[in-house]
Amino acid sequence: MSQIRTFLILILCCFFHKISAQNISVTDTATPTDLIQNVLINSSCIDVQSVTASGNPNLSGQSYGSFTAGANFPFSGGIVLATSPSKNAEGPFYKQDSKGVRILGWNGDADLNKALGITNSTQATLIEFDFTAQTNSISFNYIFASNEYQTNFPCTYSDGFAFLIKEVGSSEEYKNLAVLPNSTTAVSATTVHPKIETVNDNYGQPLEGCEALNENYFNGYNANGSPIYYAGQTIVMNASTSVIPNRTYHLKLVVADDATRQYNSAVFIEAGSFVTKINFGENRTVADNNPVCYGETYVLNTNLSATGYTFKWFKKDASNTYSELPGVTSPSYNVTSSGTYKVEATLGNTTCVSVGEITVEFAPEIPSTNTSLLQCDDDTDGISIFDLTKAGNFIKNNDPQFVNQGYYETLADAQAKTNPILNPERYTNKGADQIIFARIENTFGCSKIAEITLNISNSNIPNQSPVATCDGDAVQDGLYQFDLNAEVTPQILTGLPAGLAINYFLTATDALTETNQLPNIFKNTTPNSQTIYARVVNGPSCYDITSIELIVNTFDPPNFTDEAHYLCKGDEMTLNVAAGFSSYAWSNGSSTNSSVINSPGDYSVTVKDANGCEKTKTFKIILSEPASITGADVKDFSGTDNTIQVQYTGVGNYEFSLDGTVFQDSPTFTQVNPGIYNVKARDKNGCGLSNSFLVYVLDYPRFFTPNGDGFNDLWVIKNIDQMPDYTISIFDRYGNLLKQMNQNGAGWNGIFNGRQMPSDDYWFTLFFANGKNVKGHFSLKR
Repeated sequence: MSQIRTFLILILCCFFHKISAQNISVTDTATPTDLIQNVLINSSCIDVQSVTASGNPNLSGQSYGSFTAGANFPFSGGIVLATSPSKNAEGPFYKQDSKGVRILGWNGDADLNKALGITNSTQATLIEFDFTAQTNSISFNYIFASNEYQTNFPCTYSDGFAFLIKEVGSSEEYKNLAVLPNSTTAVSATTVHPKIETVNDNYGQPLEGCEALNENYFNGYNANGSPIYYAGQTIVMNASTSVIPNRTYHLKLVVADDATRQYNSAVFIEAGSFVTKINFGENRTVADNNPVCYGETYVLNTNLSATGYTFKWFKKDASNTYSELPGVTSPSYNVTSSGTYKVEATLGNTTCVSVGEITVEFAPEIPSTNTSLLQCDDDTDGISIFDLTKAGNFIKNNDPQFVNQGYYETLADAQAKTNPILNPERYTNKGADQIIFARIENTFGCSKIAEITLNISNSNIPNQSPVATCDGDAVQDGLYQFDLNAEVTPQILTGLPAGLAINYFLTATDALTETNQLPNIFKNTTPNSQTIYARVVNGPSCYDITSIELIVNTFDPPNFTDEAHYLCKGDEMTLNVAAGFSSYAWSNGSSTNSSVINSPGDYSVTVKDANGCEKTKTFKIILSEPASITGADVKDFSGTDNTIQVQYTGVGNYEFSLDGTVFQDSPTFTQVNPGIYNVKARDKNGCGLSNSFLVYVLDYPRFFTPNGDGFNDLWVIKNIDQMPDYTISIFDRYGNLLKQMNQNGAGWNGIFNGRQMPSDDYWFTLFFANGKNVKGHFSLKR
């Protein structure tokens, strides 16, 4: 059993040793001088003096120290500056214990406050020293880590740190080297973090998130297996600056907590990374968007003394190996071809060797072509207005990757990019064959100068005859449209060289400057006659400018409105218009000013005047004829409601009469008195009367007075004897038949069986042989 226990203890020891080996190990007992001279700096070209440090005032552990790390941390070793005892930087990270150490009485740093623009740093740790370098730049690598990379803290809070440098004895302000590349933004949790979502705290209150900032410099969040005791950290960053060789500088490395004194942070600086370099600046490459321009010489200058140093220059060959450039031993080197270059500068007989390296690429040559512009001259004085931009694409060979950067009157101005021509679209030349200088640039700002020669055209287009058209719309106001390409261009180009094109303008100045070009379908703005200007061009060059008159002829003959006429069936008529026109074209083929027609329809005549302008008149011929009355619908025995509805045929427009004298438009007559009528219809268009049609309207008397006075002594229906066979039966109020009559009867005298019937109402029935019957009653009055 004891052997098994021993074996388990060994396994556990090995296990915890393996875990511990993944974390960094911090030693907080090294002196500041040892940290700088033996850990941080790895160069015989740097002389260090006056190293001092300050940090945790408590005996619980110094807040700066050295560290070593395993393979899972970017640095194998270095120095650490923390806002808590430096031993606390050892991993792993546990979120529940990450709130940090608050040590009262541990103050912040005034220089850090000023550099970061804050007022309330606390728990500052710093190491500062003087140094003198033998070259013109220094640099070192670092990582910023913080427990403030939790919840939404980076949206608001961050501990601060800075690497502050200035020349000893100068009155200048400190310069902070702990900034994001190519900026002055200090590195911190609030300037480098991923997107942080809004979440609720333990009390259900929202913790507002924020968008990512410079996330490409954030290395990520840590978990329980991390080698350091911080929630997150940046990627490996580099601090660098230019210095003047052999001058003494003061460097202050400082980190501090914010006012809360919680959630501590640290800066890890890589061992041996503090080196001097010969700084040639950034690589000059196409990928970095800053290659050297074609044809230029790029000078690599070490800015070191030729008497104190020996120099060797190298260039990488095709196998990616540096080869020494023979015979090149000066402090500078003129680069004329693309490649990666390196210099080694050795200080006297010392071991101080400073190295500089840079990759240089040359941009491709900018292709350009000298050209000329040919412009017309409206007054033959050799001076005209040129649009210089018309040569813009030609001088750069129509390559869109190159940009026109102005036109200049002198080569010196074009090269210096000064005094550009302010309105190159309307440039007035100073004399014959003047040369303008155009500057072309690529995307890298490299330039090429091309020449544009300004020439005046000596071509001449003959004077043009007017181009006329007729006003073809309804309003003869002398305004009408021209198809310039179809109606004008062919005339102007007649006899000219092939390949020319024409654009049109209202004024000669517009034609010269190519402004306000007219559309191809152009409607004149001055009635009857307007002069426009044709600019004849050969590509971008002006061949000549000529004027041409546009004439709009009007033609509006009097009495030429459309007409309508009625033609009586079987008749003919003559259609005519005024004499004196140049030509006549009737729709039925006639060609004089009149035409005889004998059938209805639409006829037209088109006449032309001396200018060939046309006008058309239309005649609408409508057939008409006398009506034929075929019958009548009669409503009689109705008192005042008697009516006659005339039935007829015919294509005319008719009016109707019962007596041949008084006519009405309607074929229906109302309130017709009893009687005999000869109905007729008359054509309103003058084609005559219809046949006569006899109509009877009957009615019975409503009373009679058989008193022997010779007036109204008989009850009789007037004109009933003209009707077909019929029978009339008269009854008293009791239905007794009193009298029966037919067409041979003279009427009833009020006597039945020799006795006068009393005053009373009597009834009758009237039966016609055709089946019609009428019933009614009347009064006998005595």
